[in-house]
Amino acid sequence: MICRKSDEDSALKASSLLRKGKIVILPTDTVYGFSGIADGHGDGTAFKTADLIRRIKGRGEAKPMIELIARPQDIYKYTDTEIPLKLLEKWPGALTLIVKNKNSDKTTAFRCPGDAWLRKVIESCGFPIYSTSVNRSGRPVLHKISEICEEFEKYCDLIVDAGDTEDSIPSTIVSLVQPHIKIVRQGEVKVEL
Repeated sequence: MICRKSDEDSALKASSLLRKGKIVILPTDTVYGFSGIADGHGDGTAFKTADLIRRIKGRGEAKPMIELIARPQDIYKYTDTEIPLKLLEKWPGALTLIVKNKNSDKTTAFRCPGDAWLRKVIESCGFPIYSTSVNRSGRPVLHKISEICEEFEKYCDLIVDAGDTEDSIPSTIVSLVQPHIKIVRQGEVKVEL
């Protein structure tokens, strides 16, 4: 199924499917992304959406996925890491922060996207959602909506069409995992540590 982002009910359609554990392709503030409710969240149901997305992409299990949150302060539900104000002030926006999870040695990459429509979808879900670029593993990211639909429509429950994303720049990624805080990738949002 395909709908336009500009459709009045597009956010509702997307969040409704996500809450059921379905995989959807959403426009973000950078590129289109495969999305599903992030594992470990939700009503206790193990959707295993990460496995579904990896199967579609043909991606190895080791590579983690970004989790999108609706509000900057939501990150403190998942980490005790103190986020420097100069970074937190860049949210919402194309900045991804890698932090240590609460009560765990594992880490997660979070982003509060700049796109208000996408934040509405996430908020309606009530939990973080995965976002990983729309492409087969090892292949270039797809920017044309026609190519995305041709390649992946049969593997997903919904594609939200917001047009092509030819000139998009990826998010900046900053690791706040001690002791080596560092810029992993300088992208759209300029960061100095």
